[in-house]
Amino acid sequence: QVQLVESGGGLVQPGGSLRLSCAASGFTSDYYAIGWFRQAPGLGREGVSCVSSSDDRTYYADSVKGRFTMSRDNAKNTVLLQMNSLKPEDTAVYYCATKPVPCTVVSAPWGYWGQGTQVTVSS
Repeated sequence: QVQLVESGGGLVQPGGSLRLSCAASGFTSDYYAIGWFRQAPGLGREGVSCVSSSDDRTYYADSVKGRFTMSRDNAKNTVLLQMNSLKPEDTAVYYCATKPVPCTVVSAPWGYWGQGTQVTVSS
């Protein structure tokens, strides 16, 4: 059973930084994608970033490009999301999810989700 556990959320002032972690376990294939999503109160879920295990290529939403960086720590089976220059509009619950195909297969559903971690950007 695939399990994803997020951590690292919290309260930070505008312009600050946070690093989120997604600890993954139970994969039965070496080929998968892991994505970060977020959902702010009253809004729909937004895709933030994605990484494919096959080539480590990363993809970012325009709203976070240049500020967020996604990376994989294969030794720890962990995916990281470094968030810099945070803005109040980045406030949301952040989730990681996985699917057994590369990020580019956008039609494939995300089958497994973590429980989410709250990020609040406020002075």
